[in-house]
Amino acid sequence: MVGPILRSLWSSTRKSFTPSSPPLSHSRFFSRAFAAAPAVDPAATTSASSIDPNRLRNVAVIAHVDHGKTTLMDRLLRQCGADIPHERAMDSISLERERGITISSKVTSVTWKENELNMVDTPGHADFGGEVERVVGMVEGAILVVDAGEGPLAQTKFVLAKALKYGLRPILLLNKVDRPSVTEETCDEVESLVFDLFANLGATEEQLDFPVLYASAKEGWASTTFTKDPPAETKNMSQLLDAVVTHVPPPNANTDAPFQMLVSMMERDFYLGRILTGRISSGVVRVGDRVHGLRNKDSGAEKIEDGKVVKLMKKKGTNMVLTDCAGAGDIISIAGLSSPSIGHTVATLEIMSALPTVELDPPTISMTFGVNDSPLAGRDGTHLTGGRIGDRLMAETETNLAINVLPGLSESFEVQGRGELQLGILIENMRREGFELSVSPPKVMYKTESGQKLEPVEEVTIEVNDEHVGLVMEALSHRRAEVTDMGPVPGTVGRTRLSLTCPSRGLVGYRSVFSSDTRGTGFMHRAFHAYEQFRGPLGNVRKGVLVSMGFGTITAHALMSLEARGTLFVNPGMETYDGMIVGEHSRDTDLDVNPVRSKELTNVRAASKDENVRLTPPRLMTLEEAIGYVASDELIEVTPKAIRLRKKYLDVNKRKAMSKRPKE
Repeated sequence: MVGPILRSLWSSTRKSFTPSSPPLSHSRFFSRAFAAAPAVDPAATTSASSIDPNRLRNVAVIAHVDHGKTTLMDRLLRQCGADIPHERAMDSISLERERGITISSKVTSVTWKENELNMVDTPGHADFGGEVERVVGMVEGAILVVDAGEGPLAQTKFVLAKALKYGLRPILLLNKVDRPSVTEETCDEVESLVFDLFANLGATEEQLDFPVLYASAKEGWASTTFTKDPPAETKNMSQLLDAVVTHVPPPNANTDAPFQMLVSMMERDFYLGRILTGRISSGVVRVGDRVHGLRNKDSGAEKIEDGKVVKLMKKKGTNMVLTDCAGAGDIISIAGLSSPSIGHTVATLEIMSALPTVELDPPTISMTFGVNDSPLAGRDGTHLTGGRIGDRLMAETETNLAINVLPGLSESFEVQGRGELQLGILIENMRREGFELSVSPPKVMYKTESGQKLEPVEEVTIEVNDEHVGLVMEALSHRRAEVTDMGPVPGTVGRTRLSLTCPSRGLVGYRSVFSSDTRGTGFMHRAFHAYEQFRGPLGNVRKGVLVSMGFGTITAHALMSLEARGTLFVNPGMETYDGMIVGEHSRDTDLDVNPVRSKELTNVRAASKDENVRLTPPRLMTLEEAIGYVASDELIEVTPKAIRLRKKYLDVNKRKAMSKRPKE
């Protein structure tokens, strides 16, 4: 097969030369023939591949946690003919599927009635607000999904404020109207609450004139009028897709200007290197174009790297499709540059000015990541050194702009983020990659303005059964919370909704306490509110701990006598060391105990004495619970196979000496 092809190339190449030209050697023949082969005129493919900006619609799906964004995206993809491999197809990260939450924003595109719809699925948790902030600049419209039973909550306000700030045209979608408790009156109440929220956030008259649709993403339909069971021929998402085409304006794009694109997302590919995703602000880009990366500095734009567009890709449904060229207004992925990251500009060589970057809210919480120096270090993990930990954290800052990393003392790093959930996800990813590290408890980042100490305060919405209200309010009063509103939940008997403001430091570790206080029946949502005056020290929010003073394997015989002292965190057979925390003391002081004590052998025989030891099941902590539990003089030891709590200073004498020092 190869022979005839080479012979035809040889003859065609020879005919292209005049008789006076020198004869071709084999090496010259191959270099000329194969260099000429892929030279397709790019202008010929532009009209076929580049989409008319008037047929483009860029839209983000924004909402509070669990209001149905990702399920809605599934139904929209299926409506447009995409192949959905499983439910919540947009949640592609393993942690997202395990926990049932969206962690990072995802872009996809669908075709609807000759229009190309670029759709962005965003997270709902306040901790991942940075993901919302960096993608709202890529779109012109937003589908605001609100649970018709719950109404707008704390995070609805946060994501809507970001959308309105960038001038997006929102479409209100009241989801879950198929629930028995949802009536037309309920939907009217929620609609008026959302309208008030728009007005309070300073929406323009154009933004206030938003269309309202009613939907059940679970059943896969949307309607412009309230109904619980639409006719079979309209039991689909076509009315929502038509509303997007009608109400979301096409991008204001100039395809004749030079190519410029702001990078909003970045991922790594084993073969292609960095894949940069963003919206083309002007011009047309083709495969093979010479481009360079730019970033904004105080002195002006600075060139990062020159390169060539190796591949152009676009997400269609759940698949990545190669394309030859793309025009202004479209959202595209580029491979070929190795240095630019999120917030940088990719442009043609003639452009020397960078596009303005997205402004992110500052981080409110910080933790210190360091080398694991416990006696059990190095048994489980493969990445143990400070250098490896530092490289991994720096790589994270390139793809996640909401996280800052500052080098600290003795191979430690201060990691700043939005909340303990966001940093907990980072730690969980690192331990799954084989890292071992020690992590300090979260610290709130204070500010000082005109001599006053300010701290981050969060807006908290709580819904609980009436019998748990007193318990919850007492616990939050110790954490310096202030109630702003309280009343019954509309449409539900025996439930109370509380709106509070609480310092971020008071909410650290409260979620697990809240779950046990309400027996799992309450829900709590929080979002950053503002920096306010420091509210003073917290009340007593935790007991003391039981600290091991022995090294070895924990025995059932020792734990049997320790059960009366408090709640245990360990099972018999686990390894322990001097300074490791093995339980919570029933009093406010720490207690040193010996959990490795074994039963001494004697000459007295007692039949089946050891078999009668019955222990209460221990409280085995998850990573999130551990982050919220540890005190300022304690650390979390994280390995791929275990999560242990320990004292910062393992030696008991050193601990006593340090405890006498005045606290910060």
